[in-house]
Amino acid sequence: MVDLKTLLKQIASLRQREGKHVTLLAACPNSAAVLEAAVKCAVVNNTPMLLAATLNQVDRDGGYTRWTPAEFVRQVQVFAKKYAWEGPLYPCLDHGGPWLKDRHTLDDLSFEQTFQEVKLSLTACLEAGYQLLHIDPTVDRNLPPGTPVPVETVVTRTIELITHAENERRRLGLAEVVYEVGTEEVHGGLVNFANFNAFLVGLRQGLEQSGLSQAWPGFIVARVGTDLATTFFDPEVARRAVETAAPYGSLIKGHYTDWVENPQAYPASGMGGANVGPEFTAEEVRALHSLCETESELRHQEPQIKLSHFMQVLEQAVVDSGRWKKWLEPGEKGLEFHHLGPARRTWLVETGARYIWTDPGVEDARLKLYNNLFSVMPDPHEFVVDRIVAVMDKYVEAFNLMDLLGHLGSQLSVVKGGVRT
Repeated sequence: MVDLKTLLKQIASLRQREGKHVTLLAACPNSAAVLEAAVKCAVVNNTPMLLAATLNQVDRDGGYTRWTPAEFVRQVQVFAKKYAWEGPLYPCLDHGGPWLKDRHTLDDLSFEQTFQEVKLSLTACLEAGYQLLHIDPTVDRNLPPGTPVPVETVVTRTIELITHAENERRRLGLAEVVYEVGTEEVHGGLVNFANFNAFLVGLRQGLEQSGLSQAWPGFIVARVGTDLATTFFDPEVARRAVETAAPYGSLIKGHYTDWVENPQAYPASGMGGANVGPEFTAEEVRALHSLCETESELRHQEPQIKLSHFMQVLEQAVVDSGRWKKWLEPGEKGLEFHHLGPARRTWLVETGARYIWTDPGVEDARLKLYNNLFSVMPDPHEFVVDRIVAVMDKYVEAFNLMDLLGHLGSQLSVVKGGVRT
């Protein structure tokens, strides 16, 4: 198995040898269908795939996907076997830091408590075989709202979490992993280069003093303008960030790349990686909505069919979860869901669906929908997966990832088994 650290070196070599710039796609596996689509996308395009799971999605308590880190990796292996894929799939942790798991905030955990929980989760990720750990202590609920965590504090907490991970990795006898770090929260805005440089200098000094130079991060998260509500990517800011990180041997990674208007600018700017997640959930919802329309048409021909009412069940589950409230805009605070406009309700359902795919009522309605459609289509689930793959293909093409394994050629000829276990 070619580990992720080696793959990054080979991509850098490809850039030097052929001038080919690529941006690795990190798909956030917020549902079983999205995870399956990511594996199928890798197969169809002969390309590596990063699978970046947050602690909300996958954690020791199962997260909202019901997968522990070990179960998540096993599920990756199931899909790899289904598609007879032996190419590289890289399970990754996204946003591993204090209070970045919603449950930690809801339970009002202290800093010490949430920090310890994150450390335990880092250990579980290593035990499961993750190959990238995003160390992200950029949130502090003890500070006034809107107050950024001081760079020095981010550096200190980043080093402490990397130190824990490295100690655990050695204890477990595991190979090196790739670390991803960030200088600030990435919800929109652009890079503050004074903070960016101070973070890099402080982190380099701190890791060297701790004897952890080999754990220098492969990815640095930079604010390049995108968040869940915007589609602006600034190539000039990205290029400057890439040039700043290059002497350190790190690649720049963008988060919230969903629906970005100019994805082809990522590799052109030298971006090393990009995370996409909510867009895939939205496409899953839209694909299921299409199936519901087919179901309604079929009902006209076969009145005995009992409709699944899937979209109504899905919307009610989102409402009942309360998770939609975290995305309300200032002028919407305090409003009931059904008092919002149609466009906003649709957006909130498409965004919040990822939290409730495993709700028993939603699962039952989905099964009824699929069963109703088997008479007119071979596999409704495959229809949904392929719709998500089509969205992923857009990024694969824009990021120059099509047949990347073919371009790397003999350098990756030793790949066996896909996922490290």
